[in-house]
Amino acid sequence: MGKMKGAIVVDVERCKGCTLCIVACPKDVISLAERKVNTHGYAYVTAARPDDCIGCASCGIVCPDGCITVYRKKMEDSHEQ
Repeated sequence: MGKMKGAIVVDVERCKGCTLCIVACPKDVISLAERKVNTHGYAYVTAARPDDCIGCASCGIVCPDGCITVYRKKMEDSHEQ
């Protein structure tokens, strides 16, 4: 059986840096971008550890502004024949 791999895309112009997604992420994938702000002056979130994302969508569900899109892909097990 394959493992799920996830990826997130953050609309940085809409993100207000509320950090709800950071708290919701079970794999600590998301963090605030260091010393970066969007055109509105808000620090925004980014996928700091994208390889750890499992695509659970917790971040997208809690985002009050709908800034996060979550993608999921089933990865084939390399041991299958």
